[in-house]
Amino acid sequence: MNTEFFIAKKMIRHGKKQFSHSMVKISVFSIALSIIVMIISVAIVTGFQNEIRNKVVGFGGHIQITKYDVNHSLENKPIAKNEISKEDLLAEDGIEHVQAFSNKAGILKNKEQIYGVLLKGVGADYDWSFFENSLLEGEIVKKNDSLSNAVLISEKISLALDLKVGDDLRTYFINPNEVQPRGRKFYVSGIYSTGMVQFDERVILGDMSHVQQLNGWGEDSVGGYEVLVSDFDRLDELTKFVYQNINYDLYAESIKEIEPQLFDWLGLLDMNVIVIIILMMIVAVMNIITALLILILEKTSFIGVLKALGFNNVSVRKIFIYNASYLVLKGLFWGNLIGLSLAIIQQQFKLITLSQDSYYMPYVPINLQWDYILALNVGTIIICLFILIIPSMLISRVRPVKAIRFS
Repeated sequence: MNTEFFIAKKMIRHGKKQFSHSMVKISVFSIALSIIVMIISVAIVTGFQNEIRNKVVGFGGHIQITKYDVNHSLENKPIAKNEISKEDLLAEDGIEHVQAFSNKAGILKNKEQIYGVLLKGVGADYDWSFFENSLLEGEIVKKNDSLSNAVLISEKISLALDLKVGDDLRTYFINPNEVQPRGRKFYVSGIYSTGMVQFDERVILGDMSHVQQLNGWGEDSVGGYEVLVSDFDRLDELTKFVYQNINYDLYAESIKEIEPQLFDWLGLLDMNVIVIIILMMIVAVMNIITALLILILEKTSFIGVLKALGFNNVSVRKIFIYNASYLVLKGLFWGNLIGLSLAIIQQQFKLITLSQDSYYMPYVPINLQWDYILALNVGTIIICLFILIIPSMLISRVRPVKAIRFS
C-alpha cells in the first residue's frame, strides 16, 4: 500500500472539522468556477467562429476558381467547362464537391422603388444544404431541363420591396456594350435569412442559364467554380493543390483571401480566449496554493511527528500534494459538470438570444469540441500540480522538535 496516499485519504476524511476546511471549500469553488468559465468561453468563441465561417462559406464556397483578371469585379470572365477537370479535383482527399456559378449585377424594381442586387446563377450541381437550413418559407430553386424563372431572395430584400413567396419580380441588367438594359421577369420561389447582412442585402439565387444568356455566353461557359472541402484546417493546403492543378490563366483563392477582414476579425477572438484562460488559470493556481499553505501551517505539528517517525521530506511532501490533487480533481469534476451542463442546455434550447443584426445570429452559439475540453482539464491539472511543488518545499524547513513543541 502507498503509505503517503493512505495518510492523505485520512487527512481528507477527517479535515471537515478543522479551520482549513473553509479555505478548502473556497479553493474547490475557485477551480470549479475557473473551469466553467474556460469551457463556456471556448465553446462560445469556437461556436461563433464556426457559425460565421459556415455562413461565409455558404455564399462563396471554401475555394473559388475564376478567370485571372487584374480588374476585380463581381462579374467574372467566362470559363469554358472543359478547362476544369472536376474528376481530378475530387480525386484529392479533402475535396468534397465542385460546383459552377455565374454572377450578374442587376436592379430589382417594383412600383415604388428600385434595389441593387447580385444574381448568383447556379446549376443542377449546386449544393443547396446551406440555404435549405436558412430557408424561412417557400422552397429552393429547382433546376429542371427547361429555363427556370424562380429566384431565392433574402428576408432583407423581401421586406425592402414588400415581396412574398410567389410574387413576380422584375429585374433589369446592364451590359457594357448595350444602351438599353435587359429585363427579366422572375418569381419568388423562397425567402432565406442567414444574418450576414452584407450578403443578405444583395444576393439572390437563380438559374445560371439566365446569366449565360444575359452575357451572351454559351451553355459551356460559366463564371467560375466553388470548391467545398471537408476539413477547414486544411484549406490553405487544398487551395494550393487546386491552384497547381488548373490552367495557367485561371486563379484559385480561398474564402480567407476573398474575405480577409472578416477572417482576421475571427482570428482576433482567439486572443480573447487565451487571455480569459490565463486569468482563470491564475485564479485557480493562487487559490490552490493558498489552500496548501494553510494546510501545511495547520499541520505543522503533524509534519513534525511524521518526520520523527522516519518520514523524509519527499514522503511528507507527497502527502500534501496528494491532498491538494484531490482538491484540484474535485474542483474539475464540479466545474466540468456545471460548465458542460450549461453549454449543452444552451446548445439544445438556445435560451440566451442575440440581436441578429449585430451578431449575425439570433442566439449564443455553442461548439463543444472534446479535444479542447480535454486539453483544458489536462492543462489545469499539470499546471496546478507543477506549481504546488513550490509551496510544498516549505515542508523541508520544518524541524521535528520545534514542530512538536509548536503544537
